[in-house]
Amino acid sequence: MKPIESPPAAPPSLERRSIHDDSCPSFQDALELIGRRWTGSILSAARRGASRFGDFRAVIDGISDRLLSQRLKELETAGLIQRTVTPTTPVQIRYRLSQDGRALVDALQPLARWSLHRSGRSGGTSGPAA
Repeated sequence: MKPIESPPAAPPSLERRSIHDDSCPSFQDALELIGRRWTGSILSAARRGASRFGDFRAVIDGISDRLLSQRLKELETAGLIQRTVTPTTPVQIRYRLSQDGRALVDALQPLARWSLHRSGRSGGTSGPAA
């Protein structure tokens, strides 16, 4: 006769803990930020060298000037993009990934590879799937 087995114990991370612990809201905020339309494309373009507004417009098909401006401001506020203003005539504004922005793009690489694999496409992994 086979002994009766006890049901497996819950993993330690699930025991008596709410999914609404201290890390959950911050993780949810991060997902909502990077999940916004065009954010992945903007981060990818910055990683590939886009630095001026026109550079982003040239490599991101379909984004409006208004929405690009809005997303760049959001990413700057979130500390993922750094904006530099050079007081020349005309004024020059350049954008680049901050250290946190580069870390985020690097962290998204496995997700980008997964999405390419899942969609059946093959290709480079130089930026997040946009």
